[in-house]
Amino acid sequence: MSDTATGPFWWRSIGQRLTILLAGIAAVLAILSWWMVTSFAREAAERTQDNVLVASATTIAEALRSEQGDILLELPYSAFAMLDAIGEDRVFYRVAADGETLTGYDDLMPSGTPDRPGDIRVGTISYRGDLVRTVTVRRTVLANQQPVPVLVTVAQTRTGVEAIGTGLSQTAAVLSVALFILAVGLGAFAAGNALKPLNSFAQAVTRRGPSDLRPLRRKVPDELSPLLVALNRLMERLGQSIRRSEEFIAEAAHRVRTPLATVRVQAELALHTVEKDEEKQMLRRIIRAVDESSRSASQLLDHATVSFRADALARDNIDLADLASRVTDGLAPTADMKDISVRLNVVAPATVQGDAILLESALRNVLDNSVKYSPAETEINVTLAALDKKTWQITVRDQGRGFAADSIPALTERFKRGGNVDQIVGSGLGLTIAEDVLKAHGGRLELSTPNEGIGACVSLILPAA
Repeated sequence: MSDTATGPFWWRSIGQRLTILLAGIAAVLAILSWWMVTSFAREAAERTQDNVLVASATTIAEALRSEQGDILLELPYSAFAMLDAIGEDRVFYRVAADGETLTGYDDLMPSGTPDRPGDIRVGTISYRGDLVRTVTVRRTVLANQQPVPVLVTVAQTRTGVEAIGTGLSQTAAVLSVALFILAVGLGAFAAGNALKPLNSFAQAVTRRGPSDLRPLRRKVPDELSPLLVALNRLMERLGQSIRRSEEFIAEAAHRVRTPLATVRVQAELALHTVEKDEEKQMLRRIIRAVDESSRSASQLLDHATVSFRADALARDNIDLADLASRVTDGLAPTADMKDISVRLNVVAPATVQGDAILLESALRNVLDNSVKYSPAETEINVTLAALDKKTWQITVRDQGRGFAADSIPALTERFKRGGNVDQIVGSGLGLTIAEDVLKAHGGRLELSTPNEGIGACVSLILPAA
């Protein structure tokens, strides 16, 4: 089975690739060793048979003698006894003097005859339906003072040699398979051991948090040095990019809010100077549009700030009582414009660990929503209390429109607003920012409408330090 995009499944793993490549090499070496052992074994068996046949033929040739002009031969027992050492093959022989058979098989004709006395000729022929190995020795015997050439031929079937070769071949095959299995196991172990530095390197990168962009300082093999250098350069570029983005967000927040505030002030001044109702309505629409743009831009920038800072979350000890006091004081002028009273009830100290800027942003967005959606001359209660021994809870409760029960799950999604907001300016990001901040700190945001559909209750729950 293969994947057209990424190749065969075994090709996706370096360890598997190394193991398979080493197994392939081991298979080639195993086959080569089997072939070499088999070839050497057969050659050794054939040489052994040839040597025995030569010794047997030579022994017979040395037993030749001449008496009264006749050539006589007494076959020595040792000449054939030694042939039994290499197997139970059939043995044939022929002794011919001057072309006439003295003893043996008349039809045993070797493939070639020696040219000079003392020479030996070895060959293989087909004889009586079998392949036989032949050795022919030439000797000259004096008969009536005349030299008579005598040829001694000894032949033996090759069954024993083939059996020896087959046995050695099978043994070599078993050893080759065993060596192949051992080589595959050692190859897998070697591949895993060779990849340990890479796995260790990967684990070192995995253990790092998303905000940890420090250069890696590890001793790695030379083959991994280019990867280490490239990764360190990438993290350096990412760090620079994040710093530039944070600087851009801060600068954008200032450059966007200031002109919008100026436009709003000028529009309000113009509103007090014009007399026509049409012009006043137009200026009021301008002021509303500026408010919407200012709030949307501000919350978009706040959301971007939360996204960046959440990846590099600070872990400072923060007193929630002090933080809540600062946020309520900051929004007091806005609440006073609607004659809304903000009551703060806190328990100090209430220490958590986290990023003060993000936590202030979360509480400010929640409290700003309460001020925005509460009717005039009402009250907002901000309460800080211990939910249990390990958790602090800040509750913001107002007397506004509350939350529709079916819309609560979606209110923390970006740009989602309730169905009862009417013409109130908003971007749908306030609760999203608050929830993202709390999740980054290991807390949670809870929404409810406790007083029978009147008023909203937002709880910011954080783990204690």
